[in-house]
Amino acid sequence: MIKRIGILTSGGDAPGMNAVIRSVVRSANSHGIEVYGIRRGYQGLINDDMILLHNKTVGNIMNEGGTFLFSARSDEFRTPEGRKQAWKNIKARGLDAIIGVGGDGTFRGLKDLSSEYPVNVIGIPATIDNDIGCTHYTIGYDSAANTAMEAIDNINDTMQSHERCSVIEVMGHNSGRLALYVAIGTGATTVLVPEDKWNFKEDILDKIRNYKDAGYNHYMIIVSEGAVNNDEGLELDGNVGEEVARLIKERTNLDPRLTVLGHIQRGGRPQARDRVTATRMGCLAVNSLLEGRNNRIIVHRDNTIKDIDIEEALEQKTRLYKQEKIILEELTGKVKG
Repeated sequence: MIKRIGILTSGGDAPGMNAVIRSVVRSANSHGIEVYGIRRGYQGLINDDMILLHNKTVGNIMNEGGTFLFSARSDEFRTPEGRKQAWKNIKARGLDAIIGVGGDGTFRGLKDLSSEYPVNVIGIPATIDNDIGCTHYTIGYDSAANTAMEAIDNINDTMQSHERCSVIEVMGHNSGRLALYVAIGTGATTVLVPEDKWNFKEDILDKIRNYKDAGYNHYMIIVSEGAVNNDEGLELDGNVGEEVARLIKERTNLDPRLTVLGHIQRGGRPQARDRVTATRMGCLAVNSLLEGRNNRIIVHRDNTIKDIDIEEALEQKTRLYKQEKIILEELTGKVKG
């Protein structure tokens, strides 16, 4: 019997996390289940930083960005002693299950906790990078992409007016999905991603020349912040956008402008897709617990939302979508006027 659930948000925040919390609370309350919000992620579980949530508490949070429960990373929870203290608080509060909203790190924390103590866990994927292998979509991805595309469209207006080259660095430490998606959506000249080693001549200079030969006089280079692998022998410390802009200036007659979008992509109101997906995932998380399916991850696959075993979920690796890579190569490698 599930009578009381705890929910936390962990790792980087993502637009739509609040919609998940609202959905879990309302779904659970409709079945007479209490929900405790655990503030500041796993550290809040260790510190017993929890609040009882009601329908009214979460009534107006769906359209807000970030997470009203706050988010944090906890080194202490990675230790057996930290998880032991967390378990003591779980027992004291009478929590029958923990729902964790976040990425791979969040899920591994849930797995460690459930493998050591008799607590049911459910994970819900929320990260702007869309870099979780077990699901085709993560909450926050579409909102972050729209925020980035709007910013890039505005920058592009200026680049066209001054006939310049712009280098835009977007988030994506280990995954280039966001950068690739945004590059297609903004009609970028080219894109650099962490998954592929890049060569300045082939991946940047030749693409710029193709655009120039086609009659263009402005160029947009999208760079994922984790795209450090290159054939130039460059030792990059994460400022890959800055390095790319420097190379363009040194090896061409262009005067590039660098823009690092940074955390602007995390903030802002969640888009419709993230609100709806978050709501559906939150409802399924509660229903999975009610139906006795424990230690699960909620996933979005082939336009269907379902739950899978947490062990299976963590074994799956993320990959760039082949079709998107093909599309981008066709667009940037064979540009015509």
